[in-house]
Amino acid sequence: MIPRATTQDNVSHATMVRRVIGCVAMFFAAVGVATAQTPLERGSYLVNAVMACDGCHTPRGPSGFVMEQRFAGGSQAWDTSAYTVRGSNITPDRETGIGTWSDSEIRRSLTEGVRPNGAPLAPQMPFAFYKILTPRDLAAVVAYMRSVAPVRNAVPPPVYKAAMHAELVPGAEKPFTDEALRDPITRGFYLATIAHCMECHGRRPDGVQDYKHALGKGGYVFTGPWGAAVTPNITSHPKSGIGAWTDAEIKRVLTHGVSRDGRAFQQPMARQAYFSRMIDADLDAIVAWLRTIPPIE
Repeated sequence: MIPRATTQDNVSHATMVRRVIGCVAMFFAAVGVATAQTPLERGSYLVNAVMACDGCHTPRGPSGFVMEQRFAGGSQAWDTSAYTVRGSNITPDRETGIGTWSDSEIRRSLTEGVRPNGAPLAPQMPFAFYKILTPRDLAAVVAYMRSVAPVRNAVPPPVYKAAMHAELVPGAEKPFTDEALRDPITRGFYLATIAHCMECHGRRPDGVQDYKHALGKGGYVFTGPWGAAVTPNITSHPKSGIGAWTDAEIKRVLTHGVSRDGRAFQQPMARQAYFSRMIDADLDAIVAWLRTIPPIE
């Protein structure tokens, strides 16, 4: 005899069915938008809604980014024990930018961290996070970068004080396929990776990236003109992390830069100018993936 379902069982079943239907709808919405886009449109979406390339490559003024010189090289410098670098000029300017680079050379710099002359890029450039890019998305990003206005701006060359090393992101060591992105959680991981979220949230308080023991734990203190900002815990821990947050609260963080308590985020997390441009299906996918991060107190 098959046991009769209780009212609670029926409610649980109905909830599960709604979630499955929601995931299926989320997938078809995201895939439909992606496949309908031209490479240039797709590249624009990735760069302007997800990857947030301005953070390093666009000069900053007193009021924010100087968009007339977009991607012409960041005004900020990163001085570490291993290197001193500035965001490079990635406009198509042929003398000071990447205008003479071939498509394959741009792709290699994005995913392998190597310049056309063989010189390495410092891991300040999150190429380890871009290894996951599907071939179609990688080509789309290159197409978009070809379309931006060339700006002449010579940026000081990097100074390397040690051998360059970038920690690989577990599960993101090679390109994904479009087929893999049909799963909402996989898609969420993909988007969060090319947004290089764990570049900050997977960093220990001593600054070392530790994706095995500190994935999402946070704790590193960033300092800058804004003051000091502590990277928060984004694991599923109900108290130390965001496990008790609603989906709407998490999406508000991403799209409005406002925490659960109403506090506005400081740089470098103030990325709502980008994430607010994401389609709902992609935001939902990121939230679904965040729910899977193991809780760490």
